Amino acid sequence: MSNGNGVAETLSNAAEAVADTAKDIGKKVAKKAKGAVKSAKATAVKAEKAVAKTASKAKKAVGKKVAAAKKSLASASAAAKKEVAALKKKGAGKKKAAKKAPAKKAPAKKASKKAAPAKAVKKAAKKVAKKAGAAKASVKKAVKKAAKKAPAKKATKKAAKKK
Repeated sequence: MSNGNGVAETLSNAAEAVADTAKDIGKKVAKKAKGAVKSAKATAVKAEKAVAKTASKAKKAVGKKVAAAKKSLASASAAAKKEVAALKKKGAGKKKAAKKAPAKKAPAKKASKKAAPAKAVKKAAKKVAKKAGAAKASVKKAVKKAAKKAPAKKATKKAAKKK
């Protein structure tokens, strides 16, 4: 394909130049990529160290808080146990008083039993009063009848005397 003007040679020189340029560009890209990779690895390592450091600080802080909380809970528990013991000691006398209280309640029950017959007596008294009232009413009726008859007898006696 040669026409004598050196077109083939020019084309091959151009192709070689392009290839060389591509190689140079590839080398530069690879070099920069290696730098970026190295930088990324270094950043990752730094970040990992920072995370580990922060995690250890957090772990220590949490440990301190947990220890403080345990101590405060232990002291609160001990105080509560002491208070319970003190209340039990004081409560011993109250238990004896509580045992005496039912004895005081028993007479109240007896009184209510006594009150029950009193109620029965009141009911009986009311019944008697009603019966007495009925008896009074019957007596009053008898007296009225007798009073009515008595004037009639007096009138007959007066009439007999006049004759």
